[in-house]
Amino acid sequence: MEPKKTGRRSPEPAERVRDAERTKRKLLEAAMTEFAANGYSGTRIGDIAARAGVNKQLISYYFGGKEGLYRAMQREWLDAEHQHDDADVPSDEVIRWYLHDILGDPRIARLALWQALSDEVPDEELQSDIDHEQAQMRRRRERGEIAADLDPAAVQLALMGMTLAPVVLRRTARRLFGVDIDDPDFETRYGDTLSRILARLAEDTEHHPKGSTQP
Repeated sequence: MEPKKTGRRSPEPAERVRDAERTKRKLLEAAMTEFAANGYSGTRIGDIAARAGVNKQLISYYFGGKEGLYRAMQREWLDAEHQHDDADVPSDEVIRWYLHDILGDPRIARLALWQALSDEVPDEELQSDIDHEQAQMRRRRERGEIAADLDPAAVQLALMGMTLAPVVLRRTARRLFGVDIDDPDFETRYGDTLSRILARLAEDTEHHPKGSTQP
């Protein structure tokens, strides 16, 4: 007598890969929400797993634990940065991408704040990442997008601060602009001003010498 068929089958290798990628994606998204809300030390892997709707053992299986998951989340953002921060892309387009991304997902800025508050938070950003970013800034200065008398490191830090500011100072931004930062009008007004600031940074220093107050 032939065994009764149940209709169930083992998943194909391609299906297992897709399932694994979906699970990892759920965990990364859930981790970003939990870490942004509670910080690294205040986040429990059980809460991440519950938010993702998966067994918490899968965090160890796919990422080696809480720290590995945090580093994977950071690396994903850093890789996205590298894709957009190409020296061949105009500075204006780059900063508008950063602004749009941060306003669209304030968790990014909150994670940066948590990291600034504690030296115990894992840091996936390597010196090679910093060197890459500075090389891009120097190329922009060579091309004339940044005035020759400006320090690329200082310019980069200032621009990072300006893109993070709306989330960090959300109440102040709302009072100044009369709308919340998730209002499209805010992104347009603030982004247009950032673009104009970048244009000023690239002005010819021969016509606008250091210390000049000329607009």
